[in-house]
Amino acid sequence: MRLLDSPVVRSVVRVPPTIRLDDLLAVTGGRLLRPTSVTSVIGASVDSRRVSPSSCFVALPGERADGHRFVEDALRSGAVAALVERPVDLPEDLDRAIVQVPDSLAALADLATWWRNRHDVRVVGITGSTGKTIAKEIVADVVSRTHRTLRNEGNLNSETGLPMTLLRLEPADEVAVLEMSMYTVGDIALLAEIARPEVGVVLAVHPTHLERAGSIEAIAQAKSELPRALPADGLAVLNADDPRVAAMRDVTPAPVRTFGLGPDADARAEEIETRGIDGTTFTLVGPWGSRRVRSGTPGRHLVPHAVAAAIVAEHLGVPMDDIADALEAGSHAPHRMAVLGADSGARLVDDTYNASPVSVGGALEFLGETPLGPGGRRIAVLGDMLELGPDEERLHREIGARAAAVVDGLVAVGERGRWIAAAARDAGAGRVVEATDADEAAELLERDFAPGPGDLVLIKASRGIGLDRTVELLATMGTDR
Repeated sequence: MRLLDSPVVRSVVRVPPTIRLDDLLAVTGGRLLRPTSVTSVIGASVDSRRVSPSSCFVALPGERADGHRFVEDALRSGAVAALVERPVDLPEDLDRAIVQVPDSLAALADLATWWRNRHDVRVVGITGSTGKTIAKEIVADVVSRTHRTLRNEGNLNSETGLPMTLLRLEPADEVAVLEMSMYTVGDIALLAEIARPEVGVVLAVHPTHLERAGSIEAIAQAKSELPRALPADGLAVLNADDPRVAAMRDVTPAPVRTFGLGPDADARAEEIETRGIDGTTFTLVGPWGSRRVRSGTPGRHLVPHAVAAAIVAEHLGVPMDDIADALEAGSHAPHRMAVLGADSGARLVDDTYNASPVSVGGALEFLGETPLGPGGRRIAVLGDMLELGPDEERLHREIGARAAAVVDGLVAVGERGRWIAAAARDAGAGRVVEATDADEAAELLERDFAPGPGDLVLIKASRGIGLDRTVELLATMGTDR
């Protein structure tokens, strides 16, 4: 499997910052439970399987997986300290710092807040119902042209992930671009309190995670916590094309600059031309003037993210030539509109990280617009979109109807996928098959469609469906034909 047209990777050598154990104890109010020769830690982790050398393992209590059960595993895997809420049984000869605190999650937040406040860094917060991670990558790629920039790794965007990211801050860092997620009202307010963003970008408010949030109004309220937390000398970057986001100008003390595709946006993209997997070309119009820009990131639906990145970068003093060069290089986040080459000769669009009606619609638009080679076909593997609440059947059926207008073949995956399949058939799709899981989806696609040279295959569903497994299987299928 190979990544097609991957962007130029611009990186710096990062030296993991060291935190003295005495400072950790003072900041968290912790109590050392046993003597130790450990004097410092480097970063933090909440997953015993992914601890980094010399880090501090934070044992989080939970109903299904209590981190206290894995303290010894984490310490033997390289962690030199652990934050715990209760004593744990450990061998006497295991020389590690065991620090008891009243609340391990709160202690992690306190430590990250303290560490962030020690650094003169300009923080950009990014939130939205969809597209946060790829937007974070685009913004960070553009800003890093002229500023040393820290960004979340992967999707470390939660009340545990964001603090772990901040604990990687180094004195040389000038900007931190941080994705911020929410489960409910109050979550982003907490993240903003920890990170103290100067710039806040709100991408969209969509009916995702309705089962958790309860209503789209609650989602809008939660997303508005980012612009509400900005300082008066900061900048709120709001989507003019989303009325719920545009209305957030009324709650922020910061100046506002809007982005979008419509004429009312302060900065906007006009005359968009798609170049398929090679990205898009558009005219970037803003207070700084206008210029024709090539974006190497595939998907017309991601053009507004590029405009938002230009606003952020201009605010941080990045010259327009550097902004244009960075956009042209393109940005990539794993499992998000990543175009891969399969051994069979087909091209795979791996967009399996997550899915909502809006993001699936955008991916289908990309599939329909992308030029194909001679005899090429447009094929989609679409699975369940989770946490949509009482409208889930209608929303899945709408996706099925949209897919029928685009695809030459469709594999619908999962319990809710049957609604996608039924609506696609009703709308006239000729070749539709149904699979129960990711493995069967790959088998049916290979059996019924045998993707090969010239074909473009979109794979997308909510993360819980695991279609990244389908991508892995498809990437190496067809080599014996």
